[in-house]
Amino acid sequence: MAKKTFYITTAIDYPSAEPHIGHAYQKIIADVLARWNKLQGKEVFFLTGTDEHGQKISKLAKEQGISEQAFVDKMSSKFKEAWKALNIQPNRFIRTTDSDHIKKSQEFIKLMNKTGDIYKGKYSGLYCLDCEAYYTEKDLVNKKCPFHPNKEITEFSEEAYFFKLSKYKNKLLEFYKKNPNYILPEFRRSEIIARVKEGLKDLNITRTNFKWGVPFPLDKDHVTYVWYEALLNYLTGIDWPNEKFKKFWPADVEILGIDNGWFHCVIWPAMLISVGIEPPKTILINGFLTCNGQKISKSLGNAVSPVALSEKYGADSIRYFVCRNFVFGQDGDFNEQALIERHNNELANKFGNLISRVSTLAEQNGIKKCENKLIKKLKLKEISKDIENYEFDKALNLIFAFIDCCNEYVQAKKPWETKDSKVLYELCDSIKAITILLWPFTPESSEKIAKQFNFNISFDEISKPLKESKIKKAEILFKKIEHEKIIKQEIPGVCTMDTIKFDEWAKLDLRVGKILKAEDIEGADKLYKLTINVGEKRIVVAGIKQYYSKDQLKGKNCILFCNLEPRTMKGIKSEGMILAAVNKDHSKVLLIQPDKDIEPGSKVS
Repeated sequence: MAKKTFYITTAIDYPSAEPHIGHAYQKIIADVLARWNKLQGKEVFFLTGTDEHGQKISKLAKEQGISEQAFVDKMSSKFKEAWKALNIQPNRFIRTTDSDHIKKSQEFIKLMNKTGDIYKGKYSGLYCLDCEAYYTEKDLVNKKCPFHPNKEITEFSEEAYFFKLSKYKNKLLEFYKKNPNYILPEFRRSEIIARVKEGLKDLNITRTNFKWGVPFPLDKDHVTYVWYEALLNYLTGIDWPNEKFKKFWPADVEILGIDNGWFHCVIWPAMLISVGIEPPKTILINGFLTCNGQKISKSLGNAVSPVALSEKYGADSIRYFVCRNFVFGQDGDFNEQALIERHNNELANKFGNLISRVSTLAEQNGIKKCENKLIKKLKLKEISKDIENYEFDKALNLIFAFIDCCNEYVQAKKPWETKDSKVLYELCDSIKAITILLWPFTPESSEKIAKQFNFNISFDEISKPLKESKIKKAEILFKKIEHEKIIKQEIPGVCTMDTIKFDEWAKLDLRVGKILKAEDIEGADKLYKLTINVGEKRIVVAGIKQYYSKDQLKGKNCILFCNLEPRTMKGIKSEGMILAAVNKDHSKVLLIQPDKDIEPGSKVS
């Protein structure tokens, strides 16, 4: 029998700074999956929260002249406010300062100690304060933390208690082999397995140089390492080892970011195997979001606030955009102008316009129950499969393809002339199916439509004919957003205003290039590594993989923006940007190609 429950969790956020769109993306995806499973009639438990212990929190609280508890109380409330603004509805928002989490974490440590997997020793290593994690020389990038390249790595040594992680190498490899969907996407799985095969070191699970943490139950002079203790929230949040835990465990999906991958995919299952608990079914790793091509950072001033965004555009538009615009698992770039275009072209013009036209005509002419032949064009099985495979962009593309069919049906049947109440019934019944499928993505708007057209939001309702009832004209669900300059992408030496002087334009070094070679980049679905002759060889990382094959690119002329500040992507230094033309809905991208008779390196002026 199919499981009737669904347990989904996210990484719990470290509240050292305010929430931004990168945090929100992961929580939106989790909420979408929680709602999708509710549509199937499952009992769902969705857990998220904040990870509130550790040396960095203690340091920040002291800098502000307040207690650690006061600091995390203030910051945790900001995350709760952000998720509420985006209509993200967890069943529990856990805080690692919650008393039940502290108590049950200590019980887990005692249980692991009984297995013989904890021992006392001394640890020396390379430590990043921002990550609150140790790294090996091999992990570092230019002798810096791989996730905080502007921060120093320090040598650190202390007495500590250890978890015998090293003994679980073979058990983990066997577990990965038996459970191929444990780590997704697939390319992340390959990375993790390769590292585990190299061997594992025992994990330092206590600290002695500060006190802000869960007291270590085996030694009063130690506090529990934040990364070890925080992982336990997935158990403590559902009252391990009691009835709720037995009902929902193992977790169906745990969503986290790339920087958390090692802890969740290696340390976490080893901890669970140690005490005889089955690991989660799937660890789902999302990519990083940038903002206008830059890493989201408080210091850069581009840490886009979810609350501010929701006030500006509404939760549904933001939720729809991040699910529609990004390929889950890959890195994505958040851009407000692209959000506006998606909102206007798809939510307002296509879906909103369909609701408005059909509801107006249904109010005027009524609807008469009949067979809905139009609904046969809805690819329901494919949509369901895409969502269950975490391909949200593909699912939404299919839903909007059916919305296009409905709009075409209105134009073809002209119900404003024929007054055909059967045609209007087919359209209203089709809107019901669309609305139910969109509910996980746009819950507020979907609930308004369901009330307007008199149906319940449930997957079973899709196959049930819509009841005949009086339908009134719907309010405008998605008002058009005026195009404006939202976030300026700062390019050194280039003015970011709409109107610029010629001498400012002349600062751009645009040159004719010839693409010599196009290569795949491991773990990148959208990117090619291009070798381009612009009078000299340049390496450029370009996001055009879905529009051109490697053979199509080889030998093509292009225009290269040569004096753009270099940027490293996927470990490759990109020395410029190729110019392309993009249509309104980003479905077509064409390289700008100068005449083949112009030699590479020629200046565009």
